[in-house]
Amino acid sequence: MSDEQHAHARSFGAVADAYDRGRPTYPLEAATWLTGPQPLTVLELGAGTGKLTRLLVELGHDVHATDPDRAMLDILERDLPDVRTSQSTAEEIPSGDRSYDVVVCAQAFHWFDRQVALPEIARVLRPGGVLSLVWNQRDERIPWVKRLGAIIGSQDQLSEPAQALGTSRLFGEPLAATFKFWQVINRDSIKDLVQSRSNVAVLDPDARARKLAEVLAFYDGFGRGMDGMQLPYAAQCFRAPVTDRPDADELEVEDRSSEPERKSDGGDTEMLLIDFR
Repeated sequence: MSDEQHAHARSFGAVADAYDRGRPTYPLEAATWLTGPQPLTVLELGAGTGKLTRLLVELGHDVHATDPDRAMLDILERDLPDVRTSQSTAEEIPSGDRSYDVVVCAQAFHWFDRQVALPEIARVLRPGGVLSLVWNQRDERIPWVKRLGAIIGSQDQLSEPAQALGTSRLFGEPLAATFKFWQVINRDSIKDLVQSRSNVAVLDPDARARKLAEVLAFYDGFGRGMDGMQLPYAAQCFRAPVTDRPDADELEVEDRSSEPERKSDGGDTEMLLIDFR
């Protein structure tokens, strides 16, 4: 990881409150797909303020939530005091061999040193265990969402890490699923959403203020005043079983683009395929 990437990866503690207020959660359907419907022993890496953790607990799993940032974990521990936590990284997991049925990571796998983290994850998974990943991606097919992305930075971190998982000798071929949903945001929460992004968090105060002013000007032009704005997302999920054949040939990610998308109860976002003011 470069010095710049490291700075971005460690920027979230300073904006932990904004992250917790402004970032979207995940569809319950996505959490169920990532872990399965039956209660299991789950390790969550990069748990942050507990956006996904809440759903894992709701599903009945025994969760061990970890994150390298103390400020993020403080919020998780405040809201979920019964969840076991550790301030630790994916590269050095504080657990014994074959401890978990599932290792799950939401919105953080792209920050890992995968050459170190993937063997660690494989080590702590039980035979037949699964590594599950999820990213919330804005639906930038929609014109006004694409314009917002041009202001705050589009998400381009997904494809390469997912491919790295698919070609790892430690894991089998991943399955993929997508769950659509939307987040209602207003003039305050869009500020939190933008401030929580690493590329904004690392800016100096003047540059950050200019970026927020630009976003608010966009919102004032495209938002709906007190009614807020519906921001469409797709939770893009991957899961792959740990393999007992570390010397197996490298595997490639299966192309599942022809499969029908799974949708959450948040509703279809196709109706938002036009600009609105």
